[in-house]
Amino acid sequence: MLLAEDDRAIRHALERALTLEGYEVTAVADGVEALAQAHRRQPDVLVLDVMMPGIDGLQVCRVLRAEGDRTPILMLTALVETADRIAGLDAGADDYVVKPFDVEEVFARLRALLRRTGNAGDLTGKSSPEASGPVAPGAAGAAGPAQESGLVSAAGVRMDVQARRAWRGSRELELTRTEFELLELLVRNAGIVLDHATIYDRIWGYDFGPGSKNLAVYVGYLRRKLDEPGAPALIHTVRGVGYALRED
Repeated sequence: MLLAEDDRAIRHALERALTLEGYEVTAVADGVEALAQAHRRQPDVLVLDVMMPGIDGLQVCRVLRAEGDRTPILMLTALVETADRIAGLDAGADDYVVKPFDVEEVFARLRALLRRTGNAGDLTGKSSPEASGPVAPGAAGAAGPAQESGLVSAAGVRMDVQARRAWRGSRELELTRTEFELLELLVRNAGIVLDHATIYDRIWGYDFGPGSKNLAVYVGYLRRKLDEPGAPALIHTVRGVGYALRED
């Protein structure tokens, strides 16, 4: 794991906590060193502070994504506005934690990111539980949407899960890792209203509670990429319950 945080106290505390949790951590103090370390030895996951001198976390994220590096990235940010969070997602980040944070929340988000890349056991020695109930991203045998050899489709959306590509009609969608996982979950369960707790569990592996805006931010950003002028909206909000993918 590569950790980049310019605040010495936070960096040392987080490095110590992650090491005790079983992670192998390389900790650096700025974005320049983060890029150098990432190029020297590709980590399994990156934890990047947004606000760093010189090259900040968003710039590090953009550079790596432009190079085709798909390593999962968790951003640490003191910026709480939705626009700031969207900027991180737009840069290619997979998830974020708002400062001040509980270290257990960092652990939970890292476990979720690593489960989705198949590296959780390698880094921490912990296995992840198998999903039950609604069909999870990557699962086989779902009823409803058409599926064949890693291809799933519903409501005019097609996804090649193995190639991690998605289309609405003929238009290909440019999605981050988390956006892809969320859309896949909705497509595999098309027509079913998935509650917030279920989506949090399937995508992040942890329910962050009713006060969290994490899911709403990702749904909003996914809608911006998915919706088309004059075409019906596909992701529907069922107030007080959750979200469903369907064509009305």
